[in-house]
Amino acid sequence: MTDLDFMAEAYLEAQKARAAGEVPVGAVIVKDGVVIARGYNHPIGKHDPTAHAEIVALRAAAQLLGNYRLPGCELFVTLEPCMMCAGAMMHARLARVVYGASDPKTGVCGSVLNLFEQEKLNHHTALDAGVMADQCSQMLKDFFASRRLALAEKKKFALNALNIASADTLLPSEDLK
Repeated sequence: MTDLDFMAEAYLEAQKARAAGEVPVGAVIVKDGVVIARGYNHPIGKHDPTAHAEIVALRAAAQLLGNYRLPGCELFVTLEPCMMCAGAMMHARLARVVYGASDPKTGVCGSVLNLFEQEKLNHHTALDAGVMADQCSQMLKDFFASRRLALAEKKKFALNALNIASADTLLPSEDLK
């Protein structure tokens, strides 16, 4: 299988997150050319700020292998990892991280900074970026556009309800006639 095949698997995980109303990010961990763990974002549903796709997949791989170190493993994720996830990846000693869409707000694999390039850190993971970047980015854009639209509709409904309630209080009551 190729990087594209593994990213397509991560993309399927991201679709699960989207279906659950979570930010659509998915991840898979590969060892010796085989997917050994999967994860998708669900910090909202789990009430867990660490339930990012990468962390979920890292936990599953560590349990499967019986070791918190994952040497020789590669992680494929649809969005550039954040600082928390990158730190966990370094502690796991991943051989390589491959991501799809860049994250200009919180990405630490080159967008905001590159944590993996820090020479003072004791483990250096290889990085590859941009695999299925357009598809991964579009899924995120569509998700956030639909959330903004839903929020705008909710505000519009609330404003209409407020206007109706206000209009009712301004009209003379039948009892007062």
